[in-house]
Amino acid sequence: MEDGLVSEDDILLRSEKEFHDAAKRNDTERMQELIRRGVDIKVKNKMDRKALHWAAGAGSEQAVRLLLDHDMEVDDMDSFGMNALLLAAWFGHLSILKILVSMGAKLTCENKNGLNLLHCAAQRGHISILEYIMEDLENVQLNKVDKSGKTAFHLAAEHGHLEVVEFLIGMGCVHDLKDKVRDSKSQGCTDAPQCVLIRFSLLLDDGMTALHLAAEGGHYECIRLLLEAGCNVNELTHRLQTALHIAAEHGRQNIAEMILISGVNLNLLDKVQITVVVLECVEQKIFTILQMGEGMFSENVTSDSDSLVGTSLTFKQDHRQETQHIRSVLWKLASKYLKPGEWKTLARHWKFSDAHIRAIEHQWTGTKSYKEHGHRMLLIWLHGVISAGENPIKGLYEGLTGISMTDLAESMRQQANADPSSAKKCSTM
Repeated sequence: MEDGLVSEDDILLRSEKEFHDAAKRNDTERMQELIRRGVDIKVKNKMDRKALHWAAGAGSEQAVRLLLDHDMEVDDMDSFGMNALLLAAWFGHLSILKILVSMGAKLTCENKNGLNLLHCAAQRGHISILEYIMEDLENVQLNKVDKSGKTAFHLAAEHGHLEVVEFLIGMGCVHDLKDKVRDSKSQGCTDAPQCVLIRFSLLLDDGMTALHLAAEGGHYECIRLLLEAGCNVNELTHRLQTALHIAAEHGRQNIAEMILISGVNLNLLDKVQITVVVLECVEQKIFTILQMGEGMFSENVTSDSDSLVGTSLTFKQDHRQETQHIRSVLWKLASKYLKPGEWKTLARHWKFSDAHIRAIEHQWTGTKSYKEHGHRMLLIWLHGVISAGENPIKGLYEGLTGISMTDLAESMRQQANADPSSAKKCSTM
């Protein structure tokens, strides 16, 4: 068969293309046969890729060894700046990576986008590659940034690789990125735990942190991990957006809710000077959650965005000792006493809108889900009442009597007042 070009837009002869394909599928017999026929093992295709690039990317260990035995240059790059080492890291081939390292591959290599070994492994979620790099290789810069200003940590969070995020957190703090960090507190940081927290807020050129990137990508578990680790939920991008804004823009209801209850400042303004609450009109499901978080059951809060500016509003899960008893009473009310549909009647009595109720119902499904729905509504109501400085026991009694459940109202009042440590008793209703 004539050994012509593979196609008009290619520069390889058929035998050379076949050699590349054999390297990719680890067919060393065919490779050796073609070598005996005089095929140039160092030939490049139109993207400057050699057989070693294909073999490394495909994890073809025997092909890699064969090519290296024939003095193939280990650090040659293709037109994207990817060499065999970076391709092995990108595709997660640890055995190939070790072979290349043993052959003297340059460990500080980067592609044309500035991605190094750590970046490639982190972006693709290859934890075994990262462990090898960090534990067995020397002079690894954990916080090295690519040309867009992203560290391996940013990339792992952006792409939702939870195990990688956890691993990188555990590797400690390297705080030498002064040119990329806008927070002056990072200057001269010597306290290790504090440095770890500062690292979570490393800003990209557009002001995006790992939390913003994870919110944009919809990576729930990464968000949870970052919040638990203590990252700053109120960090603003250059567009003056928090992670909550970004979750809202992308319709990430579960993420918006998690960020909300972590204690975000709801009055941080975005670029066009609208609050998070107003922004959520675009995404009704999240909008209702934010409305609840602000305690809209209070008479002095209106839908006018101006009325929401100037006051620091937060909504956190309540784990305080002084509210523990009333919270247990509310759980008992929701799980044992309220029948299907009754929590909605109580919610409407307390001026919850139909949109509020639909947002609560969205979270759980099933025949017993009404218990969770009722409990959720009661906790939201409790937050609003306590924020307004009102007596929750009195409010609960009046709410239940207001929907003609007088006997239950009295029972709940007695149970709520039964605890001598209860912060607010109500003996006269």
